Amino acid sequence: MNPTNIQLIRGFKDILPGETELWQHIERTAITLFEDFGYREIRIPIMEKTELFARSIGEDTDIVEKEMYTFADRGGDLLTLRPEATACICRSYIQHKMAAQDPVRKFYTIGPMFRRERPQKGRYRQFYQIDAEIFGIAAPFADIELIFLLRTLFDRLNVTDTTAHVNSLGCPVCRPRFKAALAQILDQAAPHLCADCLRRKDRNPLRVLDCKVPGCRKAMAGAPSILDYLCDDCRTHFSTVTDTLAKLGVPFEIDKQLVRGLDYYTRTAFEIQTGALGAQSAVAGGGRYDGLIESLGGPAMPAIGFAVGFDRLAEIVAATAPLATRPPALFIAALGDTARRQAFEWSTALGVAGIGVSMLYEDRSLKAQMKQANRLNAGQVLIVGESELAAGQVVLRDMASKTQREIPVTALVKTLIEIFSPAPV
Repeated sequence: MNPTNIQLIRGFKDILPGETELWQHIERTAITLFEDFGYREIRIPIMEKTELFARSIGEDTDIVEKEMYTFADRGGDLLTLRPEATACICRSYIQHKMAAQDPVRKFYTIGPMFRRERPQKGRYRQFYQIDAEIFGIAAPFADIELIFLLRTLFDRLNVTDTTAHVNSLGCPVCRPRFKAALAQILDQAAPHLCADCLRRKDRNPLRVLDCKVPGCRKAMAGAPSILDYLCDDCRTHFSTVTDTLAKLGVPFEIDKQLVRGLDYYTRTAFEIQTGALGAQSAVAGGGRYDGLIESLGGPAMPAIGFAVGFDRLAEIVAATAPLATRPPALFIAALGDTARRQAFEWSTALGVAGIGVSMLYEDRSLKAQMKQANRLNAGQVLIVGESELAAGQVVLRDMASKTQREIPVTALVKTLIEIFSPAPV
């Protein structure tokens, strides 16, 4: 009986060679940008106590109710694979008493998140995010900086079809008046709302504004805008954000239906939307959450952050500017056991020196080895056999020009390093 092949878990994926180079390019671009602006990397566990997400994301949300990978460990504690990074970074900020040392912190992290959503194109149960957070700054320039960073990141990755959607969520001073006005509209719209929105309208009414069901969006088209209910401080804050984005040349739209449904979110909320793959959709989003750290047991501390959907961003970058894999600079074609042993020693020395080198370790004909060099798109091939070693000269063949020259075996590694290393500027 043939054993059954073990397959990927549904909703998970392998990132294969050919894709990983693209992912590394995106990571390097993001890391360089973040560190140029003073952000420092933080690496957080992929598993936390379930209570952290119940308190931060909210027990009434779909994420906590339906989508988290939660289980009891042998000690009976409820643990959860992280569905997002912000709560984990806040927990670390509180636990390590970072506010006492210096409350102003800028962090970034890149890694996997987990949600048991229905798998579909571009959406996975293990997905990846690029995350950035700012703690300890209440001024609107932190909001502007994050939106500007997102736009700059996408520009550097040649994702140019992007627009920032921004809104203000007000604050505990002005939001209650808006919620009261919204409640009246929700009661009138109730017959046209989906089951989820009917459940949300009393417990979390702001989330109804963000529903993507066409019937709900149509029913809420006449809903009031929170911008009409902002207090003076929130209005000034939002005006600074929009005025400065305009001065910086960042395209944006004010989107009154862009909300966050939890009370600790305040003031600026934003998404970056792109039409790079057809339909306009969000590839990044964030917002100010000035009440979250205090709600998790830390000090009252302003904070704001964003998350980029890495999987979707990689899909967009691959479609707009595919990244070629780096071929080896040199392929060594060795003929015979003695030559192969010597070639292997050379290859290790060249690799340590930073020269991309490849070779076959088994006994193969020269024709087979040259075919392999072509498949790898190697720039040059070093041909070495027993006769070449005896003569003290090996052949270096340029694969593009088809020219070749002899290289002395003596000090061969030094000679090849000089040939392949870039000249000093």
